[in-house]
Amino acid sequence: MPMFPWERKPLPRCQLSWKSGRRLLTGRLRRLPLGPMTGVRLSGRRQRREAGSGAISGGGRHLAVRQQKRSSGMLSSVAAYSGPGRDPDMEPHSAVGPLQLRFSPYAFNGGTVLAIAGEDFSIVASDTRLSEGFSIHTRDSPKCYKLTDKTVIGCSGFHGDCLTLTKIIEARLKMYKHSNNKAMTTGAIAAMLSTILYSRRFFPYYVYNIIGGLDEEGKGAVYSFDPVGSYQRDSFKAGGSASAMLQPLLDNQVGFKNMQNVEHVPLSLDRAMRLVKDVFISAAERDVYTGDALRICIVTKEGIREETVPLRKD
Repeated sequence: MPMFPWERKPLPRCQLSWKSGRRLLTGRLRRLPLGPMTGVRLSGRRQRREAGSGAISGGGRHLAVRQQKRSSGMLSSVAAYSGPGRDPDMEPHSAVGPLQLRFSPYAFNGGTVLAIAGEDFSIVASDTRLSEGFSIHTRDSPKCYKLTDKTVIGCSGFHGDCLTLTKIIEARLKMYKHSNNKAMTTGAIAAMLSTILYSRRFFPYYVYNIIGGLDEEGKGAVYSFDPVGSYQRDSFKAGGSASAMLQPLLDNQVGFKNMQNVEHVPLSLDRAMRLVKDVFISAAERDVYTGDALRICIVTKEGIREETVPLRKD
């Protein structure tokens, strides 16, 4: 048995005209009196009762008005019906009213990454705090991932997307090495990452990526990305929760932006290391999502070495 009026199937050879509000019948059913919105033959007692209420008497005009009211009520009940298995009394409510249910697939887990390219070296650094809101999930979660002997990537944003993206990159690098019998270069990794991010542009990875390493000539290279794959090569770049504080310092101390009568001295490895430590110590003082420890990856022609510096833990 149908549960709702709109689930009832009309009788065969019976047509409804919603514009005129009348029921157009063909064949043997043409002269049979029908109940409104049902398509079932009425008995004599039911005919007299319906005629007394004005459902059938009064001509087609009254019938059209009554059918219009019934159809409007039916449509309103359809709009109010929320689907099978859902009880309106079980919906979440608060003191100020009903809560809004929405799909939120992303979370921001904080963290800051930084990369600096020198003449024959590259530095990729990040903090190790993994947090969400006012909670710290772990204090030992570095955001720098080694890809090859000459390339390191730093990821910040949604930690789940960071792990997924790095696994995809590592799988692509293994496939490339098995096919070509050599490791992928830093520039090729940057181009590959751009296509991976762009392929997910309609449901993007919530990750801000920075790649640091050495190019084919042995010089330092830094590539910065946005979540949908646009990238460019830089000499220095900061990303993450404290990027607004780190980037101006790098512009001043490394890029010498908007500075006059200043000699542009090439950046040495020792000075770059001191600068990275200073900017992260300053960022940990002001950004609650940055702290606990600093993980620094130094990429040179000899390979990749790591260094850890403690930061404040509150």
